[in-house]
Amino acid sequence: MEASDESFGIEVVLIPEDKEAPCCPHGPTLLFEKVSREGASGRRFYACSACRDRKDCSFFQWEDDKVSEARRLAREAENKLHRPQISHKEYCTRFKKFSSLSSDEKIFCKECQTLLLPVQRDAHLSHKRVVVTEAELLRPSVLLSPMNNKKSNAQYLFTDRSANFLLDTLAALGFRKVLCVGTPRLQELIKLRNLEQKHKPMKSLLLDIDFRYAQFYSQDEFCHYNMFNHHFFGGKASSSILQSFLKESDGEKVVMVADPPFGGLVKPLANSFSLISQTWKKLQGDVVDTDIPMLWVFPYFFEPRILECLPTLTMLDYQMDYDNHPLYKHGKTGRKQSPVRLFTNICPKDVVLPKSEGYRFCSVCQRFVCVLNKHCAKCNVCPSKDGRQWKHCSACEKCVKPSWIHCQTCGRCALPDHPCGQSEVKQGCFSCGSLQHKHRFCPVKQKPKSSGHRSNAKSGAKNLSHNPLRRPKAKRKSGAARRSKKMAAQSA
Repeated sequence: MEASDESFGIEVVLIPEDKEAPCCPHGPTLLFEKVSREGASGRRFYACSACRDRKDCSFFQWEDDKVSEARRLAREAENKLHRPQISHKEYCTRFKKFSSLSSDEKIFCKECQTLLLPVQRDAHLSHKRVVVTEAELLRPSVLLSPMNNKKSNAQYLFTDRSANFLLDTLAALGFRKVLCVGTPRLQELIKLRNLEQKHKPMKSLLLDIDFRYAQFYSQDEFCHYNMFNHHFFGGKASSSILQSFLKESDGEKVVMVADPPFGGLVKPLANSFSLISQTWKKLQGDVVDTDIPMLWVFPYFFEPRILECLPTLTMLDYQMDYDNHPLYKHGKTGRKQSPVRLFTNICPKDVVLPKSEGYRFCSVCQRFVCVLNKHCAKCNVCPSKDGRQWKHCSACEKCVKPSWIHCQTCGRCALPDHPCGQSEVKQGCFSCGSLQHKHRFCPVKQKPKSSGHRSNAKSGAKNLSHNPLRRPKAKRKSGAARRSKKMAAQSA
């Protein structure tokens, strides 16, 4: 979990490629470090890359722990139990048999989320089953029930409006290969358009942690993948499929579109995307000196973190929406403004946002913006992040949200009912409190750890989650609750 106002204590540490992390059922774990305001070096530990709640994945190991052979073997056995019982190759064979069945024999078990061959039906007689149409086989994201655990594998799927906009834009920019990282609905739309033969054909490869999609796609179309640790569950065979896909032969330009879970950690995600980009660059030889063209779909309030990790990206004003999210969608049942945006290294002026949906071109900023995002002559930028028209504050010398007012006591703009007198929280160093540098560049951090640190932390190992610094008596809010509160404040 990344540092927040309530918890200064956890930071992700990227380990070098030559160092192996212990594995949980979700692949190699991430290394975390406890950080304190006082500058004391924190103890490091490994935890699951995909799950933020230890109820979903209980893996925990201090970095300096010595793991016995018995414990290592037990851990490997546990990981093996969580692997899919059917291989992707076997699923492909089953799908060919399933496709050859008559229309009334194509049965899908909704409880087990699997396509059933005739020999399997008796084992599912007590389950809820439905007949699958040819159209549904082409839209597996509609057929499959979305995973809904917000702390591990929540699945929110693009609306057709957003997916069609993405595909139209990529086609207009000349891309013919789309690497779909966690975007199954975009993969479906590409295959559907290819069948219609009304557009130039495009190739796609879906990288997703949901292995259920292996039932519907060939080994060249889907790889079981964890984007938080760049782990291919299929090993070298799967990673070689990615390498083959990233080769730009016959002028087929490649682009990556990623839609990570919104509760995901930005730093490991950016690292995985950078590793994909490095692979792409190596395959192109000395021809290119840039990163792979990419679109990263994420809420706008993560912009500082994303730009800190990948400074070549730019946030666009286009608002993405989702079919099965209660807030992030168009219409009367959702928010008036979705906070989800596109971060891209493609030239912003080349990404044409539709005028029919309320976007215009700013000739000064040289990019398309929301119609309410008015250019500020004093800031020399179209400042709005949330789709509303912002106003300029002369005292603060910047544009602020329309609901904010300037507080003379605090010397800054804030909501009218803000806790007056409290200074604005500024981001700086967790260790020494300096506003001049981040924690990673702090000289205090480089001090050697005290010899008594290990014994003090050992006793609490069993009850620690990703945040071992939580108070023992006061019940902390969940990460989702804190983010919801923050989103509400930012939208105000």
